[in-house]
Amino acid sequence: MKQLIQHLNRIDRKGYKAYNDIKGRYSFPNFTLHIDHIQPDPYASPSRIRISVGRQLLSLGAEADSSQQRRVASVDFFAKEIQLALKKQRSSSLQIDGPGQEILDRTAVLIREKEIEIRMSVHLPARGRTILGKEAVQLLSRDLPKILETAVLHYSADKLRAQLELADQQQAIREFLIENGLITFIAEDSVLPRESGISNRPLKENAVSFQSPDSMRVEIPLPHRPPIRGMAVKEGINIIVGGGYHGKSTLLEAIERGVYNHRSGDGREFVITRAGACKVRAEDGRSVAGVNISPFISNLPIDKSTDSFSTDNASGSTSQAANIMESLEAGTNCLLIDEDTSATNFMIRDGRMQALVAKDKEPITPFIDKVNSLYTDHGVSTILVVGGAGDYFDVADSVVMLEEYRPTDVTKKAKEIAALYGSSRQMEAGSNFGPISERVIQTNCFQSKKGKKSKVAAKGKQTILYGRDAIDLTGVEQLLNSSQTNAIANMIQYACRYLEENASMEEVLQFLEAEVSEYGLDRVSPFFGSHPGDMAMPRRYEIAAAINRHRRLVVN
Repeated sequence: MKQLIQHLNRIDRKGYKAYNDIKGRYSFPNFTLHIDHIQPDPYASPSRIRISVGRQLLSLGAEADSSQQRRVASVDFFAKEIQLALKKQRSSSLQIDGPGQEILDRTAVLIREKEIEIRMSVHLPARGRTILGKEAVQLLSRDLPKILETAVLHYSADKLRAQLELADQQQAIREFLIENGLITFIAEDSVLPRESGISNRPLKENAVSFQSPDSMRVEIPLPHRPPIRGMAVKEGINIIVGGGYHGKSTLLEAIERGVYNHRSGDGREFVITRAGACKVRAEDGRSVAGVNISPFISNLPIDKSTDSFSTDNASGSTSQAANIMESLEAGTNCLLIDEDTSATNFMIRDGRMQALVAKDKEPITPFIDKVNSLYTDHGVSTILVVGGAGDYFDVADSVVMLEEYRPTDVTKKAKEIAALYGSSRQMEAGSNFGPISERVIQTNCFQSKKGKKSKVAAKGKQTILYGRDAIDLTGVEQLLNSSQTNAIANMIQYACRYLEENASMEEVLQFLEAEVSEYGLDRVSPFFGSHPGDMAMPRRYEIAAAINRHRRLVVN
């Protein structure tokens, strides 16, 4: 520490590049500081530091990482504690890739056998391009130790224990879902609405707590607490209905975010969805490369094949068909669909339109005629929000109606209505869903060079800059933050570096999952061995979605 202070005093008032002199390792009384990267000037991305603290000093036992869910919960705990300490200190110079409402594995904290490592960013003080050494001394030798003292060295063991026990409970629910053929569980008294359309925090005022319909209520035994009760949705075809603004989309959004664990007090901490559930929508204008969309679209004019369909500008129906088939290729076990963000002609053709436009003149087979065979042939369930297409009552296994955010099981009534009024439309598909084709990706179509340098990075949550190309992820709705996007960018570059020139999508995803499982998320970083940059673990489905949206993608 004294040596660091001497270096900073020596370079005070010098040019900014002199900060490079402080790169290295420094011992403090209770931790070790590693300064890995110095920003080239005050206006560049911040410098990167790591802080190592012995587990024995923290009395951090094996219970903190005795299982995967506990390790992730511990990572999130310390990242969140530092985030809160920084906010309390009102520090803008020190930063950590802090978590939101969802609990993700992230590179901000690494838990090793004998130590934990905190990864942070720091804006080193300067006036223009002149070093402010005394301010840097204050920042690194006083402010930083104070934050670590509060958030790490004197952490609340009871608070950590509660987070670990919550992780055990969430994992128990996930296992219960799989064992009992369920897609999702929403605990009673959950708070599903968020405080605004741009905030993921729970609504505090006038929030209606969730109550399960009696017919759909289950009780799940949990560790560390009494059993929990709530609504369970079974595998199959499930429809959510209700008037506008009564909570249909809010329920679906809670279900789609339930693939991730949430923190205590979020209101959705016991909204748990099978990890393989994928939200799909129409996505006008996206590119599609070699996707077999023939289960939904065939017999195009001029005999254009749809067995390996490509376009630079997909329509709403074509993009939704491609999104579904790509999700199936990636291994989804449940589709989540909202009528509001779907292409109408993809979802249904009513009897009048069928009478006017003959089937041999209509290349689209609507989703309503494929949803049953998708489940029976491939075991893929569907949860669908419907506001205007009552014909879906005919194919639904369950129908839930939302009224002022309160759910009611109306399956029996919906079936009675379907029988009473009938339907004038005709089934437009056979009994089989059709093939799910595996594509082979040419990995060399991802070119990271931009001029003489390689450029691969996230630009916010919705864009990956890959060489000279931009990959648009706006339509990938289960992507949470820019740290996941950054991880996806690094994963694609890593896979392209080490895999054969031709690899199937499944081979790419399995390779990445195996590497991260064995070596951790740090492995895919170009800075492996030091501060790896800010990354959070994505699902395989979002990785595949990013690959599929690369406009230069070439497949065999």
